[in-house]
Amino acid sequence: MALARHGVAAWLLPLLAVVLLVLAGCAAPDRIAGDAGQAFERTGRFSLTAESPGRQSEAVQGGFAWRDDGRSLRFDLSNPMGSVLARVRVEPGTAILERSNGEREYAEDPDALAASVLGEAVPVSGLRYWLQGRGGAGEGAGASQPESLRENGWNIELSRYDALGPRLLRLSRQDGGRRVQMRIVIDSQ
Repeated sequence: MALARHGVAAWLLPLLAVVLLVLAGCAAPDRIAGDAGQAFERTGRFSLTAESPGRQSEAVQGGFAWRDDGRSLRFDLSNPMGSVLARVRVEPGTAILERSNGEREYAEDPDALAASVLGEAVPVSGLRYWLQGRGGAGEGAGASQPESLRENGWNIELSRYDALGPRLLRLSRQDGGRRVQMRIVIDSQ
């Protein structure tokens, strides 16, 4: 009987460790600290997939914390385990990406920065509005809780609203034969 219990413990402890590791990886990153003013804040998870004919699909996923006071924007990108990999700061006329190793990259706007760093068009400028359930300038901008928007070549599906905006965003873009998809899940306000 003692041998049977020891055998169960031998596989149960590693299994429990794996479960705890996975649960820790699902946790939202920490909120970005700042003045308690009128900043729009969200934390959550994202996945980005790019597919091209004849090429293997490329994918990245992780967590994010977002803080936008209307003039400046800051968001942190973390790996699935919650470690901050990069921080992006956007002020009028400049966007800066700072990696965890201290390296920095600069661009005139966040979309150019994302394209330079990721090699993919990621609509950071549009996300400022879409995370709040609004269109920047496209259709659906007047709806109180739009279910879909189409802006700058992106199809955006918005759902699971709370008081601040959608808690699920699905973005897709078809560029020639290349398809880019992004899914954003909001974990907290």
